[in-house]
Amino acid sequence: MPATAPGRASAGASVPLPAVHRFAGDSTPAQFARFVLVGGSANVVYAGLFLVLAPLGDQAANVAGVMASTALANELHRRLTFRAGDRAGWAAAQWAGGGLAVAGLVTSRLTLAALETWTGPAGPLVPVLAVWTVSGVVGLARFAGLRWVLVVRPGPGGRGAAVHTS
Repeated sequence: MPATAPGRASAGASVPLPAVHRFAGDSTPAQFARFVLVGGSANVVYAGLFLVLAPLGDQAANVAGVMASTALANELHRRLTFRAGDRAGWAAAQWAGGGLAVAGLVTSRLTLAALETWTGPAGPLVPVLAVWTVSGVVGLARFAGLRWVLVVRPGPGGRGAAVHTS
């Protein structure tokens, strides 16, 4: 049931709240808000996996966490953030988001190596926070890249151009 503004519903009709309506739309700000929520959720999954796998070492825990959380985030971005489930296949979303995530993985691995060199063993939370910072920066590039691949753009004659569907 959609959220309604107090005192705005009449005779069983519901009036969506403006914020909910804006969040549910396909504007760039609405997509970015959903992107942040999905990315934040994926980072919680990453942190959980990292902490569980930390005894294997920071690098191994990082790679496993990045792989799992990236696959989850790419699929959620395809279905929820950009609503491209009917326009772009699973593989297209994984390639688009995964390619940018590889850059993030390389950056996070270098960050973890530098962090360990500069601070020594700092416990599992410091590396998680460092990787989250890198993820935020890489996330901005992923948003732009995924939006380019998964969003219908006007084609000739004003019709929507097809997106990659492989």
